[in-house]
Amino acid sequence: MNLTIFFTSEPEGWYTAEILELPWCVSYWETLEEAKEMIKDAAIWYITSLKKHGEYVPIIKKESFISLLSLHETI
Repeated sequence: MNLTIFFTSEPEGWYTAEILELPWCVSYWETLEEAKEMIKDAAIWYITSLKKHGEYVPIIKKESFISLLSLHETI
């Protein structure tokens, strides 16, 4: 299973990691390496817990990509 992780560098210096295909699967850690490891653990726990309770695993299948928009020339 391949999942898309979106990392955000927060103003206070920590990192937020979100799995786009798993709603509400979010992790927040001091370093990027910690955020990478912990979001993996969060995804495993999230899916395991849903399966254990007989709940639907809400994997949203969508094509996604990341693009950079530069406004330097227009501002």
